[in-house]
Amino acid sequence: MTTTKPDSAGFELGSLRNQFLIAMPGMDDPNFAHSVTYICEHSDDGAMGLVINLPMEITLGEIYQQLELDCDDQSASYPALAGGPVGVERGFVLHPNLKTERWQSTLHISDTVALTASKDILEAMSRGQGPEHYLVALGYAGWEKGQLEQEIAENAWLTVPADEQILFHTPTEQRWSAAARDLGIDLNLISNTVGHA
Repeated sequence: MTTTKPDSAGFELGSLRNQFLIAMPGMDDPNFAHSVTYICEHSDDGAMGLVINLPMEITLGEIYQQLELDCDDQSASYPALAGGPVGVERGFVLHPNLKTERWQSTLHISDTVALTASKDILEAMSRGQGPEHYLVALGYAGWEKGQLEQEIAENAWLTVPADEQILFHTPTEQRWSAAARDLGIDLNLISNTVGHA
């Protein structure tokens, strides 16, 4: 069994945690076509991430309503994101890593980004008291041991360190091309069929 060692920033060498997966133009899986996925966890056992650029028809206001939360916040009109095809009944909030807040179930992905999956953050958000910036996703993307590495080897994905400007400040429809630009790549110029040398 291989082990990964933390680097000087506290992240595991070889891990794609806190990176973007950018779907190549030839990706034909409808769950991931033209998608950007933020990797929340990646280890020898597999990977988990959230698609950050596929808005759903359901709004945060409707989610608050389903949870019987009163909403007096402007966020009610924001669409939730289709975070991935797994566990679509589960909600996740991606937000800046707020050192002062303590939610019931938070994964600290990096020094600056965290993922919370407990109802208390949504309760705070519905009152306008949650984090200033966030993404709300229903469902997640999951890969079994070695699966993501194999897909990358087959040219299904590009990887690039995550950019908080793209996560929290770039319009949803621009995130795919913006993430690729961080690599210096224009995805519109790449053929849909990528061959192997």
